[in-house]
Amino acid sequence: MLKVTGTFYGDDTPISPFASNFDIFVKNGVSMFEVFAAYLKEKAGLTDEELDQVRAVTINKRLRKRQYLLQEGDICHYNCFVAKGCLRNYRVSEDGVEHILRFAVENWWLSDTESYNNGTPTRNNIDALEDSDLLLIEKKDFDQLLNTITRFREFIDRLKARSFDVSQNRIMSNISDTAEERYLNFMKSYPDIFNRVPLHMIASYLGVSRETLSRIRNQYSKTH
Repeated sequence: MLKVTGTFYGDDTPISPFASNFDIFVKNGVSMFEVFAAYLKEKAGLTDEELDQVRAVTINKRLRKRQYLLQEGDICHYNCFVAKGCLRNYRVSEDGVEHILRFAVENWWLSDTESYNNGTPTRNNIDALEDSDLLLIEKKDFDQLLNTITRFREFIDRLKARSFDVSQNRIMSNISDTAEERYLNFMKSYPDIFNRVPLHMIASYLGVSRETLSRIRNQYSKTH
């Protein structure tokens, strides 16, 4: 079995309508790579020839619900694109509490940047919250694509910059926003994730207790 380790920069923007097209593609007999190719054409403007280069180094991977993509202590060798499904990236503290760092759904990338860049064991875990279909590219092949396909490199640079902005905004939100403001912002920005992830995991991501989040949600539902 292929062992994959790895959180990568992700498309941490509100979910594109393209994400919902996966089921349509599957019904029409379209492969996972063709979902990926449609994404790369839309987002990066890759040509058919360039997509053939990507296809040559892409590995299909399916995870069952609760199956790990990454476990603490592994070294990340791959970048991962989520064609279908939902995953979480989390870290377990010394007292055994899970702290969710991010989620990833359709059209998002996933890996572990620190481990991937430095070749060091990761401190994180990634597992599937749903049955998920993924496409993987090994680091040496990914670097080659960046070196040979200008449009792909420019797209990944934009993705990294946007991901950095999102991370900075999340840090500021955790410092300055109330728990209610963080909840409302998450619900507005990521409605697809909000409706697919258990409440206690959203609470972990927002850095509040499940009880606090339940109270906020109940108050919100009474006024809207």
